[in-house]
Amino acid sequence: MCKIFLVLVLLAAGCGEPPPVARPVNEPVNGPVNGQTGRPVPVADVQESWRITRHGADHEIEGYADRVSVLPGERFHLRVSTTAPRFSAAAFRMGANPSKVWESAQVKGARQAPMKLVDGTVSAAHWTPSLPVDTRGWPEGAYLIRLDASTGAQRYVPITVRSASTAGRVVMVNAVTTWQAYNLWGGRSLYQGPGGFAARSRAVTFDRPYDGTGARLFLDFEKEALAVAERSGVPLAYLTNLDLVPGALDGARAVVSLGHDEYWSPGMREVVTQARDDGTNLAFLGANAVYWRIALRGRDVVCDKERVCRLWRESRPESALVGQMYDCFPAEGVYRVRRPGHWIFAGTKGRSFPGMLGVETDRVSRGSPGDVKVLAESPFSCGDRSSVTHSTYYTAPSGAGVFASGTMRWVCALRGRRCGHGVTDSAAAFTSRATTNVLRRFAKGPAGHPHEIS
Repeated sequence: MCKIFLVLVLLAAGCGEPPPVARPVNEPVNGPVNGQTGRPVPVADVQESWRITRHGADHEIEGYADRVSVLPGERFHLRVSTTAPRFSAAAFRMGANPSKVWESAQVKGARQAPMKLVDGTVSAAHWTPSLPVDTRGWPEGAYLIRLDASTGAQRYVPITVRSASTAGRVVMVNAVTTWQAYNLWGGRSLYQGPGGFAARSRAVTFDRPYDGTGARLFLDFEKEALAVAERSGVPLAYLTNLDLVPGALDGARAVVSLGHDEYWSPGMREVVTQARDDGTNLAFLGANAVYWRIALRGRDVVCDKERVCRLWRESRPESALVGQMYDCFPAEGVYRVRRPGHWIFAGTKGRSFPGMLGVETDRVSRGSPGDVKVLAESPFSCGDRSSVTHSTYYTAPSGAGVFASGTMRWVCALRGRRCGHGVTDSAAAFTSRATTNVLRRFAKGPAGHPHEIS
């Protein structure tokens, strides 16, 4: 049986057909062309053409990238398993105007070997590379690679084309460690296994596809925030949280944690804390951030939730960085503005927003900075107890401002009624304007000086 080897893509003896060629479009984001025909693709069509229209059967097509992020111009490989005779791949840069920037030719499909279970960790690291992808000409940003089987099934593979420098820019951070923690591909995540919680993995690896569409947490918690950020007009940089290494945030104006950013290593926290102490503003657009203290081992996220991986609050409460800490799941309620005169809410309309509180929430707690200001305060019932959710803002000694929404539905609310849960379109207008206010003020430099807070 012929196999495609993608080191220098040579024609295997007896295959009888040319090898697949990755064809970069190399066009501006707003002017994509079809990589097969070279003809322009209408922008309106491109903005919707990234979507999956047919999920297909389990394992009909699935894959992963052998790198979580790359610099512009670097190469990565897709490892794809499919029951279809052929497949292709297309790269879409997500944001305010989703655009196709690359597509492959048709590739001979192959069903890869079954997953391996090593010490409770599900892995597909043994899969053979299927297709090289060259990112020359790709703008920095968050991408979805869509795999299209010849049978019609589709899946996503996320990849970030990261920024070489963040100086002078607002940094959008994809929370990939949290994506992987919840990834149930192969039947195991950090939360459950075949026998429930007791059979969970104690470590999970990026050497496997994501479950579901392949980009569930990105689409639920990050996509809309990226779009608002790009429409705000501020200079942006793009990283994953695995890229939060010493020097990565040098000169950054702000760092934005998106809707579900739960799993942080000590190194990640140290880099972000140092950035804040150097005057870099921080925005936490979700809830339950900086919760589990993970270890990183190569491409593995290690978190046994017993010994190696404990809650941050047991040693350094997350509230010291975020301004507040995780309090409730499942939460459901009305978001209520307490300080409508604060500059973050300038130009917004409305003071209460049904459904916007949930499904996890934070509140001011022990360890919160002494000068933390509560911008929104929303009472609700958490199971059989009364609780409250806060949106907060505090000023670090460096002058950096730190905003935290306190609700995991902040990013979801950017979709308005499409968020569900009773969220209205007025919530979309509110969160979009407030988020834009934060980004524009934060992009100017340290935003937390007292005279700028009403």
